[in-house]
Amino acid sequence: MGGLTLPDAPWRHREGLDRLFGALGDARFVGGAVRDTLLGVDVQDVDVATALRPETVVARLAEAGIKTVPTGIAHGTVTALLPGGPVEVTTLRQDVSTDGRRATVAFSDDWREDAARRDFTVNALYADPATGDILDYFDGVEDLAQGRVRFIGDAAQRIAEDHLRILRFFRFHARFGKGAPDADGLAACATRANDMMALSRERIADELLKLLGLPDPAPTLATMQTHAIFKPIVPEIGEAAVKRLATLIARESAAGAKPDALRRFIAILPPDRKIADGVAARLKLSKAIRKRVDTALADDGTSAEEMFYRWGMDAALDRLLLSNTPIEDALPRIHAIQNMPRPILPIGGGALVTRGLQAGPIVARALKQVEQQWIDEGFPGEERVSAIADQAVAQLLRETI
Repeated sequence: MGGLTLPDAPWRHREGLDRLFGALGDARFVGGAVRDTLLGVDVQDVDVATALRPETVVARLAEAGIKTVPTGIAHGTVTALLPGGPVEVTTLRQDVSTDGRRATVAFSDDWREDAARRDFTVNALYADPATGDILDYFDGVEDLAQGRVRFIGDAAQRIAEDHLRILRFFRFHARFGKGAPDADGLAACATRANDMMALSRERIADELLKLLGLPDPAPTLATMQTHAIFKPIVPEIGEAAVKRLATLIARESAAGAKPDALRRFIAILPPDRKIADGVAARLKLSKAIRKRVDTALADDGTSAEEMFYRWGMDAALDRLLLSNTPIEDALPRIHAIQNMPRPILPIGGGALVTRGLQAGPIVARALKQVEQQWIDEGFPGEERVSAIADQAVAQLLRETI
């Protein structure tokens, strides 16, 4: 689609961009910022491509008073620290060799060659910073308009270069796609799914959580499950997992809850604490995430309200949104939790000592009783808590006589 120009957008006027392009000269916007602006989506990250070598980029930006960080200089990427936010500047490249996990690159001055090494046509779009003119070598603009995520060139070859592109194919389809995924891309992903076994668990987890955080990834996960994409990396994700995810998304929508990738991750795990923790550990997720998974799946009768007090809103909403309680029954409790501050017990051990208890284990015991009754009664105020404390202390004093 010749002659297309990039629409104006606030991000194009970020402070420092004019100084950056003035220093670099031969450089263009590339990738997500161009793609998302064409879609009318807010842009967060700005990437720039240039024919200049990395050392020249660093030198020119230094002369212009722009600090840089060599975030990936071996692969041609430096981060320019602008007042309007960081910008990644990457030298045009071609792949010399790849092993599915990392690539050895050579720098280039050929824009088409740089585009050809990228993953999908919708990500290989460049825009002139001054005129907005778009360079589109592989019909990415048309694919974007049609909601089609398509590998550049041979899909199997693109996957062989970086196995993570399998998961990225599905994530981008869930975000931009319309209808069924591109047939050639889907077939290549299904054929080469075992390649993902060579990926680090951290990269798999990161990509999976990005997918789950999209507005409605359930249809895409259903396609992935049907084509055995998860089998080599997370075989625990089966047909029942996809159904649980779809149910959760419907409940989130009814409750007005924002998509939560971790809650959705819990939904696709087997509802068995030991198995679920094994999956989380295998994916090298943090201790905090593993604790959240375990808390959500614990069948210990703890109310959502108590979980809100002890562990916060995420834990409480996990309990209500992942439960089998009809959503119409859960909604009042969900909305109450969403609209109240996290409760704080309005009494301490000192107040129990002043009531006659001797400092020590008996105070801790009494405070625990007061706390549990306060929780069970729905977090009443100080006056009621004082009465609860009087009762608890009186009972314990009678028991010690």
